[in-house]
Amino acid sequence: MIRAGDTYALDPAMSEEAALAYWCGPDQETFVAEEAGEVLGTYYLRINQAGGGDHVCNCGYMVRADAGGRGVARRMAEHSLARARERGFEAMQFNFVIDSNARAVRLWRSLGFEIVGRLPNAFQHPEGRYVDALVMYRTL
Repeated sequence: MIRAGDTYALDPAMSEEAALAYWCGPDQETFVAEEAGEVLGTYYLRINQAGGGDHVCNCGYMVRADAGGRGVARRMAEHSLARARERGFEAMQFNFVIDSNARAVRLWRSLGFEIVGRLPNAFQHPEGRYVDALVMYRTL
């Protein structure tokens, strides 16, 4: 089930207040995926760029580590695509998909997203090495 509601910290180094301000800002909708009353993931939906780019939306997703591989991300992605269409967006863009996250890249591609840009060494992996970030896009 996907519903509007709570979220959890983005990064252990972030304060809870900072994480909530980022994830649940007034400029976006925030949803959670839950099963049997347990939160498994969350995503936000917002305008990617104000003004002339406000017909394109952006989303960010998180899935609880122990919920991986259960289809939570796919259900949230499908929900976000439907919700974006309901809101009248014409396209969805992901600005920063970590290239080494093969599962995410595979999921987005299976849902019709194309890689339209690559940001070399834009993300410092927790292991310390730098990896590319991808810009992914699809029309709705």
